[in-house]
Amino acid sequence: MRVKLSVVAMLAAILPGPTRAAALSDAEATFLDQMVTASVVLEQRCDGYEVDGSGSVQLGARLLGSPDAAMAMIDAYAAAIKARDGVSYDPGKFRPEVSDMASRTFRRVRTDLIRNPKRACADYGEASVDRGLLRRY
Repeated sequence: MRVKLSVVAMLAAILPGPTRAAALSDAEATFLDQMVTASVVLEQRCDGYEVDGSGSVQLGARLLGSPDAAMAMIDAYAAAIKARDGVSYDPGKFRPEVSDMASRTFRRVRTDLIRNPKRACADYGEASVDRGLLRRY
């Protein structure tokens, strides 16, 4: 019995499973965290901010190495949002690890924005402007 369990545990550790998500690289995690933070600022309707699409791609390209990699992460985040909302999405762009991290970051930032909207809007909004994800209007 112990041998069977050891073999099963070993195989589970080395064989990729459909339910196991790949880990995000540090650069992907950083970019995703920053994108989610900026999107929560917009979702919470912090005054004076709007999306800076080209700045977002440029930041992602710097962090991830190419505009294509940045767009892939943006598409993965968009697919995660659509999946969470029950909207049709491209399953080829969905990454469970992106969805999981985005959900955690979204809840953390949104909670902060709800608890102290004035300070949090200024802090998160200005940080997102500094990174190039948002711009002031």
